[in-house]
Amino acid sequence: MTKQPHELALMAESGRLLASVFEMLDRTPLAGLSTLAVNDLVERFIVDDLKARPASKGQYGFAYVLNSSVNDVVCHGVPSASEVLADGDIVNLDITLEKNGYIADSSKTYLVGEVHPAARRLVETTYEALWQGIRAVRPGARLGDVGWAIERHAKRNGYSVVREYCGHGIGREMHEDPQVMHFGKPGTGLVLREGMVFTIEPMINRGRRSVVTKDDGWTVVTKDGSLSAQFEHTVAVTTSGVSVLTLRADERSAKAM
Repeated sequence: MTKQPHELALMAESGRLLASVFEMLDRTPLAGLSTLAVNDLVERFIVDDLKARPASKGQYGFAYVLNSSVNDVVCHGVPSASEVLADGDIVNLDITLEKNGYIADSSKTYLVGEVHPAARRLVETTYEALWQGIRAVRPGARLGDVGWAIERHAKRNGYSVVREYCGHGIGREMHEDPQVMHFGKPGTGLVLREGMVFTIEPMINRGRRSVVTKDDGWTVVTKDGSLSAQFEHTVAVTTSGVSVLTLRADERSAKAM
């Protein structure tokens, strides 16, 4: 479950490369692009520019390199040529990357054009909730502390936390132990130890937390049609706290830190 120093170094490199994918997307006008076009752009960048492997492609039979979850889609949205991003949309892009045998996993919810203030507030609060969870990570803390910090922040702002999907350990495999819930009670759950690597990836709804899966077997949407947002980072437990392996350049001096 814990990684050795040489493994952590390789995971940090995968995380750095994955962060650069999002930095590329930050420079890309998304309005007017189909979610399939975004998928293809990301695949070319990972394969041709970074000389890495998009780890989601082929995983569990999934045919694409990312999940594109627009508006009321909670997670696992499937890229499509007919789904064109428009002014006012919010879209979570969830991307994985493997380099030298180790996988990093991260996601970001983008605001497309001029977004309604209510949608912007949901996205901002979800990002803050992610960081509340990250700040709870340190040796000797428990996974319940992480989930509690996330859910407390969401509820204080009037939102609900999806419970059916969670973060996960990661390394040579996409999904390893432990499972990282985004709700919980302080002082409960697995004790965190130096060398553990896992994702934190809260999905937060503007309405109720209930979700349903569409007939495609992948796309998960809010049951009440409300907006949903998500952010994700891959983190490692260090001697003194936590290292965010997928940290982007724009976050290094951000208030979230």
